[in-house]
Amino acid sequence: MNDDRTAGGPVLPEPVRDHLGQQLRGALPAVEKPQFLGDEPPVPGEFEPQLRRLETRLKTHEEGTEAVEEALDRILDAFGVKADGTKEA
Repeated sequence: MNDDRTAGGPVLPEPVRDHLGQQLRGALPAVEKPQFLGDEPPVPGEFEPQLRRLETRLKTHEEGTEAVEEALDRILDAFGVKADGTKEA
């Protein structure tokens, strides 16, 4: 299944993905957390590429949101508008 929207393939709706994720978590055996850094990972290795892609996507979204917020703040400052929409004196 390809969840990359740029690939042009079909994307499952979020409720379906959540449901499938819950099913997958229920099917995986419960594993204790590693005691030391470098111990065996708590998730099977075949999920590593998907986890890396998800982490990258989440980090990109967070950084993009912060960048847009900062840019909008600078634009509002340039026009002398406060964050609540009123003009500065």
